[in-house]
Amino acid sequence: MKTFLGQFLDTLLPPICLVCDAQVPADGHFCVACFRRVNFVSAPLCDICGVPLPYAAAAEAGGCCRLCALSPPAFTQARAALRYDEVARALILPFKYADRTDAARGIARLMLRPGRELLARADLLVPVPLHPARLRWRRYNQAALLAGELARLTHRPCVLDALCREKFTAPLEHMDRACRQAELREAIVARDGFTAANKTVLLIDDVMTTGTTANACAASLRAAGAARVDVLTAARVADPSLV
Repeated sequence: MKTFLGQFLDTLLPPICLVCDAQVPADGHFCVACFRRVNFVSAPLCDICGVPLPYAAAAEAGGCCRLCALSPPAFTQARAALRYDEVARALILPFKYADRTDAARGIARLMLRPGRELLARADLLVPVPLHPARLRWRRYNQAALLAGELARLTHRPCVLDALCREKFTAPLEHMDRACRQAELREAIVARDGFTAANKTVLLIDDVMTTGTTANACAASLRAAGAARVDVLTAARVADPSLV
């Protein structure tokens, strides 16, 4: 019966590509044309923050980028599925801002491969939080949707409200690292009563740019007792200035 219902729904609403409107065999897939344009994050990359490196020799001692060597983040390791380019934006922006919540499952599946080791050692999945005012306007937290799908796919526990965004921050997209750090100071805290005592927590988000938001979240999770905080995102900005 379940198979029949699935086939019936596919007839009424054929599955479409994660990026464009082309029909695909099943939900959560790219069409052939879009798949050829997708840039998956691959080595060489920083062992800590996961930013793609231009060449292997660009890594500092220990396999990390220059910024992580100079100022190690509060999180232990970060990984992402896609480089944040034109195709990734065409996937993530509608999901984030235009109610394409149906894309959450397909995006989460893309995150399974780069997050395999992180998910395997995670005791708990936690999404990056939205401020309540922004959540009311947007109606959903895209990071929470991804965390929920990953929890379902991997059978890992997930606490959607572990972190709170107490300060309404300005949009960070066009800020440099220093401005982001100033804007996020004391903005994200662990919810009252939440504890991550001696746990390995995997923080989930849609895009990592400079890693400032992930770092602020990781610091709060550490303060709540987490022994280790890793980060898994759908996409990663590959900015040459970061390496």
